[in-house]
Amino acid sequence: MNKEFDKLINDIKKCKICQNRFGFEPHPVILGNINSKIVQISQAPSATVHNTLKPFTDMSGKRLKYDWYQIDDNTFYNPDNFYIAALSHCYPGKDKNGNDRMPPKICYENWVKKELEYINNKIYILIGAKAAKVFFPEANFNDLIFKNNYINGKLTLVLPHPSPLNIKWFKDHPEFINSRIIEIRKIINNVLNK
Repeated sequence: MNKEFDKLINDIKKCKICQNRFGFEPHPVILGNINSKIVQISQAPSATVHNTLKPFTDMSGKRLKYDWYQIDDNTFYNPDNFYIAALSHCYPGKDKNGNDRMPPKICYENWVKKELEYINNKIYILIGAKAAKVFFPEANFNDLIFKNNYINGKLTLVLPHPSPLNIKWFKDHPEFINSRIIEIRKIINNVLNK
């Protein structure tokens, strides 16, 4: 138990900083504990997750959990296994063109940076180009996906976004499904089984 970390998580769950910006009540979504083996960071929760308050309960989550990681929900949602966060803990809503809004930087600056200081994880997984850009601002996104990277000396795996809308990327990079995700899956399973 770490009282400072517990207070931080409670503060995040009560956060309403972006309510006026979003135009609806934010619902911070976070799962994990201070000793989670894997810290997984994506862009922001989807509209579905905003309603379920459980991360990756959408189509992207199905591909991520069942196809890519090949694990069940009990393993994925076990807080000893995964600390599931995002650049924005809340669904940011849609812009005027119907696209997901960018995650507000205030969430990462206010909360996520602080969370990462506490967690005693083994590896990081970054999902999507926006998450990768925060941690590796000068790197080419595709290069990051196909090699092992490091944050604070810890292995960091970068994944493309598992969204069903990401069709072109997968068509242009068949080697991800044919080989890279198999390597990543082995690494994840090794970490989970230790």
